[in-house]
Formats: sequence, structure tokens, C-alpha cells
Amino acid sequence: MKVIDNQQEEYKIFLRNIRAERKKSSNLMNFIFTFVIAVLCAIIACVILVENNFFISSNSYSDEDTSGIFKFTRKQRNALEVPFTPRRQNILLLGVDSNGDDTDRWEGTRSDTIMIFNIDPKTHSIKAISIPRDSKVYLPENKGVQKINSAHALGGVGLVKKTLKETFGIKIDKYIIVHDEAIEKIVDALGGVPVYVEKRMYYHDYAGHLHIDLEKGNNLLNGKQAVGYLRYRKDGLGDIGRTQRQQWFMKSLFEMLHSPQIITKVPEVLNIANKYIKTDMSFYELSQYAAMARNIDNSKIEIATLPGAPNQKGYISYWILDPVKTQEVINRMIYRDKPNVEDVKFKGGIMYSPKREADAEVIKEKLNDLGFEVNMLKITNLSHSRFVANKNTVTLEFYNSLQRRLPEIRNNQFIYDPTENFSVGSDFTIVLAEQ
Repeated sequence: MKVIDNQQEEYKIFLRNIRAERKKSSNLMNFIFTFVIAVLCAIIACVILVENNFFISSNSYSDEDTSGIFKFTRKQRNALEVPFTPRRQNILLLGVDSNGDDTDRWEGTRSDTIMIFNIDPKTHSIKAISIPRDSKVYLPENKGVQKINSAHALGGVGLVKKTLKETFGIKIDKYIIVHDEAIEKIVDALGGVPVYVEKRMYYHDYAGHLHIDLEKGNNLLNGKQAVGYLRYRKDGLGDIGRTQRQQWFMKSLFEMLHSPQIITKVPEVLNIANKYIKTDMSFYELSQYAAMARNIDNSKIEIATLPGAPNQKGYISYWILDPVKTQEVINRMIYRDKPNVEDVKFKGGIMYSPKREADAEVIKEKLNDLGFEVNMLKITNLSHSRFVANKNTVTLEFYNSLQRRLPEIRNNQFIYDPTENFSVGSDFTIVLAEQ
């Protein structure tokens, strides 16, 4: 009876976390992975061109025009001959909205997606931080206290970079800006993307021009369907569920991009990228990062969000960052500080779908044999498996070591989440879903 009572209490805690996130979240990860998908799709297209002996002709270059991703200055053209730097770099990704028809695509637009990718070419590893768009910060140049997504609208990418440097101490090396129309057009150009839809999705928002009608199971999504799948949030999980679907969609897209058939789609994808993506990276840098990205597996990728709590001031909703945990995330993801894990004994957790109960029992037994105490929790609506680190001491290296001894968790996505939304009173949680 005590075990059952403990499980029920853990379940209540889990639901409380999810409900709070659904009720109070300020869309802190809205469309994050949507824009990542669009960017990486364009970048991988670049490297496919290189590998197949395609290239941009010399008359594509100019001294001044840098409005598109494939138009470079002479200085950038010369960078094609420079060896690829082996040092870590911070790449800023901004996803910007639209100001309406017949307006400049880049001027005065808010950046509702803000991500920093810390990329290490030596170790072929990526650590990605999402910064909630409603984060309350002081903007430089006397712009005052604002939401951080206002920085791009008020001062362009220069003000965003300055804000990140002065607020978090993060120096940005390169940037990529993606317009929010990119994903639909790229998916259609590819002829659709195969996705496992984890539940029936039906929702219509006529005011917002959003119409979703998807059946559970394997689907080939076109551009509009993909946007609907990525934006769907009527599942009791709010932005948490939406963010997860964005990650799963990205994984499906990556698998598709490795198929030989993709080469015939490259010209159209490049045209879309040139119109809806803007960067200060040279073609050479893009192709080198793309080549590296194609060889990176899940064991070298770590994702986190700057932690905090929602706060309402009048009609304005802010995300108030937790200063201690935020610094901890930055130290881990940007500076790659290594925590002291000597004599640390981890407690494991397993969340599992009813159909995975037998698998959960097997993993629990193996973890017990390895010396871990394990808590378990059955959750009806879990989709897609993953590995969640709830404590800073649970590192990617620990996860890779555990994978070697526990092959059942190989290739699961690694998430660092100090908010412990997916925790069973544990330091790390293995999520076992049907898909």
C-alpha cells in the first residue's frame, strides 16, 4: 500500500507541474524548433550542393548586397579559402514574426524564438539554450525594461547581441535569422515530411487562421499540416506538448534529409532559404557546420531552457528568470563547466506508458543491478521516449556511459531540465513512451 500511495503522490506532483505550466506559461518555447528545422534544412541543403559539385557562380557575389543567405561580400567570399576554426562558437538563432503585408521582412520584427547554439567542432557536440521570449530584461542603449523579444524590433540583431552580452555574459560569434513563413514553404518544397502523430488532433481557430485535422498514426504532412502539428496545444500539456512535437518533427525531417531523393529538391529549398533566412555566416562556414551536423548523433546534443517563473504586471506577462538556476544553465551549456560528481549517488526515475510496463520493469531491474535506487510512475499519455537530467550533476557523459551499460535507452534525446517537470523524485528520468 505504501508503494501505491507514493506513486499516487508522485502522479499528483507531475500533474500539478504540467497544469501550472499550461496555465501560466508565457509561450516560452513557441516555435523554437520550428525555426531550427528551417535553418538546418537550408544548411544541410548547402552541404548537399557542395558534395555534389554544385556551387554558386562568381556573379552571385557583390560588394554590398547581403540581404539573402547566398549573397556575400567579397570579404565573405574570401572566407571560403580560410580553414574552418576548431574553437567553440556561439551561434544565435532568431525566429522573427511578420509586421503584415507589404512590410520589410526584417525591420521592426520581434524575435519570438531566441536560441543559442554552443558548437564545438573538436568534439562534434552541440549544446542549445532556449531563452523564453517574455524574459524580463533591461535593454541596452536606454531602451529600458522590456521583454527580450523586443530587442530585435527596437535595435535589430545588434541590440539582441548586446543584450545577451550585458545580461548573461554570452558573446555571440555568428547569427542566423529565420522568418516565420519558412517552415511551411520548405516542407511543401520537400514534398511533405513523414511524422507519427501521437493522437487525434482537431482544432479550428478562424480568427488566427489555424486549422488542424490530423489522424493518429503515421502521416505524410504537407506544409500547412506540419505547421498545425507544430502549433497544436489542446492536449492538456500546452507549450510543453507543443515543444516536444517540434523536437520529434525535427528528428523526422533529419531522417528524410539523409535520403538520396532529397537532391532533386535542393534548388527550390535554396530559393526559399535565400528569401526567408538571413545570416552573417559565409557559405563556407554554413557548409562546414552542415557537414558536422550530419555526423552528430543524439549522444552529442544537449538542450535546455533558461528557468524561471511567470509573472503578471497589469496587462503584461513576463517570464522572471531564476538568477541562480539561469547562471547554472549558462555555465553548463555555454562555458561547459564540469560539476564535481565524485561520490555522488544518483537516484533514477522511470515514467512509462501502460504498454511499456514490461520494458520499464526490465530497465528498473538493470538499474538496480547497477546500484541505482529507482522510482517508477505510470502515465497514460506519454509520447516519444527521452532521457531527462533533473540535476546539474547528471551530465551528457554520464548518460553516454549509462547507454553503454543499458542499451535499452540508446538514441533517446537528452534534455537538461532543472525545473524537474519530468521527475519522479529522481536525479534523472527515463521516459518510455509507445512511440
